[in-house]
Amino acid sequence: MTREKIFEKLNEIFRDVFFNPDITLTDATASQDIEGWDSLTHITLIGMIEDEFRIKFSMEEIVSMSNVGEMVNTIMKQMEQKS
Repeated sequence: MTREKIFEKLNEIFRDVFFNPDITLTDATASQDIEGWDSLTHITLIGMIEDEFRIKFSMEEIVSMSNVGEMVNTIMKQMEQKS
């Protein structure tokens, strides 16, 4: 899956979780950039991402992701390992 396709899917997930159709993610997007992105919504977000991409983040991966670009890199890495 391409990086662009991952971003498309993530945009859909973020828009659903935060009830905001105007969200457009970039590599630099971080929690402070999106209103309502707190620890509880983060758990929901991670669960939906894991379901969508059929992956499972380790706790180490979750805490090390500081922005969406790092999240995309982690998703790509996990998907490559599965294939």
